[in-house]
Amino acid sequence: MMTLDWNAFAPGVALAGGVLIGLAAALFVIFNGRIAGISGILGGLIKPRRDDIGWRVAFIAGLVIAPVIYALFWKLPEVQIEADSTTLIIAGLIIGLGTRYGSGCTSGHGVCGISRLSPRSIIATIVFMMAGFIAVFLVRHL
Repeated sequence: MMTLDWNAFAPGVALAGGVLIGLAAALFVIFNGRIAGISGILGGLIKPRRDDIGWRVAFIAGLVIAPVIYALFWKLPEVQIEADSTTLIIAGLIIGLGTRYGSGCTSGHGVCGISRLSPRSIIATIVFMMAGFIAVFLVRHL
C-alpha cells in the first residue's frame, strides 16, 4: 500500500509534473510521429527492426536513468509496498496481458489517446480506471 503525506502534498509540483508529461508526449509525437505509450515502445524491442531500436532503447533508458539523476540532487520519496513478491509478479503479468488486449497502456491511452480525443482510448482509460477502483475496493474492503 502506498500512502500520501497530505501535509507535504504540493499541487503546484503535481501540476508541473503533469505539464511536463503532456509536453514530452506532444513533442514526441510532433518530432517522431509516434505515441509515447510505454508498453508499445517496450513491446517494439521484443521483435525489433534494425532502424527502430535506437530511439526505443533511449526512451526506456531515460525512464530508468531519470530517477537516478534526480536522486543525486534530491531525496527520493519513500515508497512502502505492502504486498509479497508473488502478488507483485502476478499483478504485473495481469497488467501486461491487459495492455496487450487493450492495445496500449495508461501512457498510450490515458495521456496520448485522450489528448487526441480517441474514442477507443477514452473507453480503454475508463475501463482500466474502473478495474483499478474495483480491485482496490475488493482488496481493501472484502
